Amino acid sequence: MREITKLMVKKYALMKLKYDFMGYDFKKPEQLSFHHLVVAHRFCKKQGLGDGFYEWNGAILVQKTSHDYLHSIEQYDYDMFSDITSHMIDENAKGYLDIEDIMAIDDILTCFEREYCGIRTKKGYPLIKEEYTRRLLKK
Repeated sequence: MREITKLMVKKYALMKLKYDFMGYDFKKPEQLSFHHLVVAHRFCKKQGLGDGFYEWNGAILVQKTSHDYLHSIEQYDYDMFSDITSHMIDENAKGYLDIEDIMAIDDILTCFEREYCGIRTKKGYPLIKEEYTRRLLKK
């Protein structure tokens, strides 16, 4: 795990909360990863930011659920991706995970799931895996 990820896990008390910036639960810190928020990883070097692993540019997500899901959403519905990103930027700026932002993200995810239910990827896999729908606020 990167040092910045460890620092953010501690700062945001994620081991106590047991959920990430999008409201997905986890058991072990090894499940967590750094997601570039403001400047995408692919653009960091071009903008003189090196690898872009800075607290102001990141959110901590569960790699196999929220992180992978968010990148799928980015490919299928950039507006929803941007809305989710905006809420995580707010959490980052506040310095804590705000339940209001988590609820708003859950609403966006629920909307995405209704709109894209039954869609399959180019390889024939379901776009929305069952584990993507299991999160803190899932009704």
